[in-house]
Amino acid sequence: MKIGADLIIDTLYKQGATEVFGYPGGTIMPVYDALFRSYERNVPIKHYLCRHEQGAGFAAVGFARSTGKTGVCIATSGPGATNLITALADAKLDSVPVVAITGQVPRPLMGTNAFQEVDVFGLSLASCKHSFQVMDQSELEDTINQAFRIANEGRPGPVLIDIPKDVQMNAVIKQMPLNLPTPQVQPITLDQIELAKSLILNAKKPIFYIGGGVDMAKVSRQLNALLSHTQLPAVTTLKGIGAIKSSYPHFMGMLGMHGNGAANLAVQECDLLIALGARFDDRVTGKLSTFAAKAKVLHIDVDNSELNKLRQVELAITCGLEAALPALEQQFSLIDSNDKQQWQAWRDECAKLKQQHQWQYDCPAQGIYAPALLNQLSNVMPSSTVITCDVGQHQMWVAQHMKFDSSKNHLSSGGAGTMGFGLPVAVGAKVARPNDQVIAVCGDGSIMMNIQELGTIKRFNLGVKILLIDNAKLGMVKQWQELFFDKRLSETDLSDNPDFVKLASAFDIPGKMISKTSEVEQAIKEFVEFDGAFILHVKIDAQDNVWPLVPPGAANQDMIGNGSAENQPIEDVG
Repeated sequence: MKIGADLIIDTLYKQGATEVFGYPGGTIMPVYDALFRSYERNVPIKHYLCRHEQGAGFAAVGFARSTGKTGVCIATSGPGATNLITALADAKLDSVPVVAITGQVPRPLMGTNAFQEVDVFGLSLASCKHSFQVMDQSELEDTINQAFRIANEGRPGPVLIDIPKDVQMNAVIKQMPLNLPTPQVQPITLDQIELAKSLILNAKKPIFYIGGGVDMAKVSRQLNALLSHTQLPAVTTLKGIGAIKSSYPHFMGMLGMHGNGAANLAVQECDLLIALGARFDDRVTGKLSTFAAKAKVLHIDVDNSELNKLRQVELAITCGLEAALPALEQQFSLIDSNDKQQWQAWRDECAKLKQQHQWQYDCPAQGIYAPALLNQLSNVMPSSTVITCDVGQHQMWVAQHMKFDSSKNHLSSGGAGTMGFGLPVAVGAKVARPNDQVIAVCGDGSIMMNIQELGTIKRFNLGVKILLIDNAKLGMVKQWQELFFDKRLSETDLSDNPDFVKLASAFDIPGKMISKTSEVEQAIKEFVEFDGAFILHVKIDAQDNVWPLVPPGAANQDMIGNGSAENQPIEDVG
């Protein structure tokens, strides 16, 4: 007779979860035993043992974000479950479909402060889209099926299933499965299409503002077709990077606190902001009352709570982009050349802004200049390469200076800004896409937070490459201390960093360290062409900062540069 743990594994397999990430422990042992026996029952699920539960959670995030599938992670109760919470919170803020399964102490012990008992169900409510606690083994199959549906329908997000140990071990009598409703795409009406079309055609300076929702709805192709028909300028958020083809001539780049100067200024000048799958995040808008102050707003999003939340708009459409964008693309495929011509002066104005804000990559010192190195890497790596980022200055340099033609190839922690994100996310991406190159761009501060996942890379022979940008500082914190705290550099010194190449070698990962501009070209060639895991440790000047920067509370047009008489321009990423 099948027990609950077997049913858990069988149901995961039926949901297509053939790769899962986790770490075993006392209250989840029945599930791990079922995993061990799963191949005997012809239910082949490959489990990847990460070296920390947070690593497992982020590996599931990387798996999901690089494919659009649902990531799955497993942990035990108590500290095992609490270690997942950060990854789940990150997934919620960035709308990533993840299903997390945690063990719990047996039902008779719940509420007694038993060994490794923590109310993870309660803790997860603020960090998950939905949470379940299964108190009867007959509900396991239905609950798991519901979890996958909820994780993916509408605005995606993480779902946690907490399962007491005795529920996993009890025999299950097969019951009729719950007849779950088929998720329905919210339609867009003909009236809404006509109103949206009218707003756009009557605008003199319209601009598209593209968020991560476009990729999640799997409508990047339709977006690029719509842009091709209209030839309108467009900007993206951090998570929207890659949704617009880098070759699109009117792409202005990323906007916001560390956005492209041209993108920020164009948005401030527009008279219609067409927001698709974006949420008016504070790192994008700067001082909210001044953001695109001259513009009407057309906002389309599947999540009704985002509409009119921060910015009152002229037309708000609650609709899945998978319904809205094809409809708009079809409408604008019919517009004639005269309609397109009315925006030529606006295109010319934006082109002039792009020209004024091109980056020349002049290295301000003798050492390696990270923006130039990242741009050079971007130009030679295969177009299918997945780049994952930690959080900090290097993260913003990647967003500014590398080119992407798919959001699934640029995996960066947006809403949570989680240090330690890059390495375990790269593990998940490499498992999901073994034939594509996966590069984790890490900072010397962030990499230490989940560096134990080098062990996962070694065990499973994952060809994850690590580009470590090392300024011996917590660079972004240091930059803010210099600018806004009168140069009081409090606890940002990392001059006692280990020898990272030697550390990687302990996990049988080869590598090299470079510190001179003359070494960059050959090192990048070796890095890209190496077959397998490799670490390239790049030492840079701690004085190099990320420009431009919109100070907190300032308007986006009030960007500051590098302290010289003229603001340091940034790369033309179009």
